[in-house]
Amino acid sequence: MTGVGPTSQPPAGAPPTPSPAIQRANRMSAANMIRSLAPLVVICLVLVGWATFRQAEVDPVREVDPAGTLQLAAARAGYPVVAPAGLPDGYRVTSARTDAGGADPGDPVTVEVGYLTPSAEFAGFVVSDDARADALTDVLDDAETEGTVELGGQDWTRSTTGRGETALWREDAGVTVLVTGSADDDELAAVATAVRPYTG
Repeated sequence: MTGVGPTSQPPAGAPPTPSPAIQRANRMSAANMIRSLAPLVVICLVLVGWATFRQAEVDPVREVDPAGTLQLAAARAGYPVVAPAGLPDGYRVTSARTDAGGADPGDPVTVEVGYLTPSAEFAGFVVSDDARADALTDVLDDAETEGTVELGGQDWTRSTTGRGETALWREDAGVTVLVTGSADDDELAAVATAVRPYTG
């Protein structure tokens, strides 16, 4: 006689018991998934918003100090170097360069200073005793003269360049001073008016 022990079979007529795997699957309903993902979505949105705010605070404009460039040019040039000084608020120097570093005594010297204007346009200043300097010829060779204006006690020739930009320039004793760029006439005039002898 064999003994019959308890079995895992349900009693006859009783519904089958769902397996643990099926029970877990039933708990993973769409509502549960949404509730689980919601905190992650909120965290991601907060991180994206914070990163965007941080980027908005970063000023993309890299300002430079033109003092070293002007000092070098003034020390090497065979003429009194001039440059804008005391410009109104909102003008920011973004570039300054000169070829005076490799100049021998008597060599021509060119100085270029670039500004971001209050309206976020470009204004460029050039002074040179080299009539064929690229900084001058690139602007003036195809410019159309339109008359003269008085700015800062000096007479400036007003021209329109081949790019359709205004150029204000004057020449004295072989030295050309030029102000040009995408800025409007008033902003360029402000730069020209501020030009004075560089004193270091």
